[in-house]
Amino acid sequence: MSETRHNWTKEEVLDIYNKPLMELLYEAATVHRKRHDPNVVQVSTLLSIKTGGCSEDCGYCPQAARYHTDIEGNDLMNVQQVKAQALRAKEGGSSRVCMGAAWRNVKDGEEFDQVLEMVRTINKLDMEVCCTLGMLTENQAKRLAEAGLYAYNHNLDSSEEYYKEVISTRGYQDRLDTIDNVRKTNVTVCSGGIIGMGERLEDRAGMLVALSTLNPQPESTPINALVAVEGTPLEDQKPVSIWDMVRMVATTRIVMPETQVRLSAGRTQMTREGQAMCFFAGANSIFAGDKLLTTPNPDVNEDMEMFALLGLEPQKPFTKKVQPQTVEAKDSEFESLGEKPKWTRPEHTIERNEAAKERAKIIKQ
Repeated sequence: MSETRHNWTKEEVLDIYNKPLMELLYEAATVHRKRHDPNVVQVSTLLSIKTGGCSEDCGYCPQAARYHTDIEGNDLMNVQQVKAQALRAKEGGSSRVCMGAAWRNVKDGEEFDQVLEMVRTINKLDMEVCCTLGMLTENQAKRLAEAGLYAYNHNLDSSEEYYKEVISTRGYQDRLDTIDNVRKTNVTVCSGGIIGMGERLEDRAGMLVALSTLNPQPESTPINALVAVEGTPLEDQKPVSIWDMVRMVATTRIVMPETQVRLSAGRTQMTREGQAMCFFAGANSIFAGDKLLTTPNPDVNEDMEMFALLGLEPQKPFTKKVQPQTVEAKDSEFESLGEKPKWTRPEHTIERNEAAKERAKIIKQ
C-alpha cells in the first residue's frame, strides 16, 4: 500500500482512519520505514516576520484584526533581525526557517522586496527557507523561487465543505490556485490543516483527499491541533485527544507516503509519549522554538532532550531536494508587475465569527 496514489476517495481514507489502532500504527510505520529514515526528524523554526492586523476572519486565528486576542502586532521585521533569528535557529538544530506574515495575499512593492532579500539571506546561511505569506500570483512565486525559496506553505485548513464554516473572507479554490502557482516553479509545496475545529471525521478525510489527489502531492503536510485562543470564534473548542492526532498522522502517512508529515501546533498539550507515538506513526518533522507565530510551543532544549531520549537525529538541510541557487535582485529575470489580482471574497456569514467580532468591538470601546 506504500505506492503513491492520487485517486484516494473519502470512503477509503475513512476506512484507514478508523482501523483498529494497532493495525493502523503497524501499517503506517511500515510505510514510513519504506520511504523515510524512522530515526530522523526535521527541525524547523517558524518566525513571524509581520504579526497581527490581518483582514481575514479565520475562526482559529488570533492575528485577525477583527477579534480581540491581546496579540501584540508588529510591522515587518528588517533583514538583519531575521538573519539574527535564523542564526539562532541554526545553532539550536533547525535546518529550515519558515517566515510567516499576517497578510491576506502578497502585494508587489517595498515590503515584498524586503521579504525576497530575507529569503536570499537565509538561503546563503545554508538553511532551507519556507514562506507563508497568503495568496500569491505566478510571477510572485517565480520571484520567490529566484531568490532561493525552498518551500511555500499554504494550508487548506480543512475540507472544502467545512472551510466555509471557519472562514468567510476567502475561497478554497484560491488556496488551490496559489498551490498551482507555486508548482510552476521549483519551490516545494507545504500544505496541511488543523483538526479540532469542530469538524467531522469526514472533513478530516476530505482534507486528506484534497491534498493527496494533487499531483505531485505536497512535499510537506503540517498536521496542527487547534490551539484555542481566547477572543477567537473557536475559543471554546476542547483540545483534540492524542488518539485523534495519532490517527491523523498515521492516515496522512499512508495516504501520502513520500510527504514529510509535520507535527505542528498543539505539541505543548502532548506528552513525550504521545509525541513518540506520532513519530512512530509517521511524523518526521516538528517546529521548534517557544512560539508558533503567536501560540506556545515547547522549548528547543526540551525537544533536544526528547530527541536524545528517543534516539532521534535532526535532519540535515537539503536532504530531500538540492539547495536552490540565489539570484541577486540586480540580476533578476522577473520584476514586479504591480499586480492587483481579485482573490475571492465570499463574505457569507459565519455566526460565531460575527459574534466574536461584536465582542471585540465592545471590549475595544
